[in-house]
Amino acid sequence: MEPAFTPELLLRAYEIGVFPMAEPDHGTIYWYRPERRGVLPLDAFHVPKNLRKTVQRGVFHVTTDHAFEVVMRACADRDSTWISEQIIETYTTLHRWGYAHSVECWQDEQLVGGLYGVALNGAFFGESMFHRVTDASKVALVHLVHRLRTGGFLLLDTQYTTPHLEQFGVVEIPRQEYERRLAQALQVEARW
Repeated sequence: MEPAFTPELLLRAYEIGVFPMAEPDHGTIYWYRPERRGVLPLDAFHVPKNLRKTVQRGVFHVTTDHAFEVVMRACADRDSTWISEQIIETYTTLHRWGYAHSVECWQDEQLVGGLYGVALNGAFFGESMFHRVTDASKVALVHLVHRLRTGGFLLLDTQYTTPHLEQFGVVEIPRQEYERRLAQALQVEARW
């Protein structure tokens, strides 16, 4: 019998390098531990020149943890999504417990972009991002990286690499190397 999808199980999974995704058509949750893993090196994070100007101009009002569930639902609002209702409920519980976090970008008091993920000691597991206005999710990512650096985090896990993340310097590493970095990050007392 499959164990229930609980917040406790989810935290244990992250500790060993495993993450969940629901099947878009029927919501069944599967666990993933890819052979190659995407990570964004915090010390080599690259901000493209135009994006840096956008951040400096303060085009968006950026907050953290003000609209966690709303950010999750916005990330799930697409034709096909792995973010099921059960996943939303479980991560929202992790948020209430202080493990799951969001970064939000606002314009005229409207949420126009953001991201969310899970923080465990010195590791942050990025889950998803969305934007309704150009560059909103990218600005959220810049703010996330600043927060992680300031807080003493060692690892920003993106699960996979994407063309969107390549502009920021994402790299793909073998599972064994990822698990070594994860073990090291879990020994660090970082501050969200």
